[in-house]
Amino acid sequence: MTRKSFNESIEELRNSVLDMAELVVTQVNKSLACLETGNESSAQTIIDTDNKINHRCLEIEQDCIDLFALQQPLAGDLRLIVASFKIVNDLERIGDLAVNLAEYSLAARQSFDTEITAVSIGNDAVSMLTESLRAYEDYNVEKCQAVVAEDDHIDTRCLHASEVLTRTLIKHADGEDYNNTESSAWDIEQALDDVTRLLLTIRDIERIADHAVNISARTLWMINNDSSLIY
Repeated sequence: MTRKSFNESIEELRNSVLDMAELVVTQVNKSLACLETGNESSAQTIIDTDNKINHRCLEIEQDCIDLFALQQPLAGDLRLIVASFKIVNDLERIGDLAVNLAEYSLAARQSFDTEITAVSIGNDAVSMLTESLRAYEDYNVEKCQAVVAEDDHIDTRCLHASEVLTRTLIKHADGEDYNNTESSAWDIEQALDDVTRLLLTIRDIERIADHAVNISARTLWMINNDSSLIY
């Protein structure tokens, strides 16, 4: 393989990662919309699309392995290939989390105000993810650092939302009003199911943000061999 064709292969790899990333971001945005609307058809489409994401991940991983085996790249090219290999794994996991959110939307029976908050946090997590991918695309150190700095804010919001949900459940267990229905044993069981679903929703949204941080950390290492953000 000539240097020109090797460079073309590297560029194709980057474009493949970005194409997969676009699909994953679309999946997450659609799953957040499902949490608001409860659209069963859209949720099922998200679930069915996950196999496509898994397949793309395997293809890109194989491309990375082929570049290792055939070219034995050095320095910056080596870091780009390794970082891309790791990033597609983060993207695949984000795709799985989007499926989780779609499944939670199908399981919803009654809603809490916290659900609106969860979607809002989810939108911020998507913004983090988008910025991390722009950093990868543009080789932008400042964007990498900004995404990492935003993570603490997301963690704080997720913790607060979880605490609010827990307090709401305790109030209902004590016999206080829950969505204007009379308290009963069945209502408490239903409340437990709904609160558990929302706690899982918040947890998975927080994980999406964590993966965005991973992508930024790997990108920073790719750009200038700085591993300080990798943990």
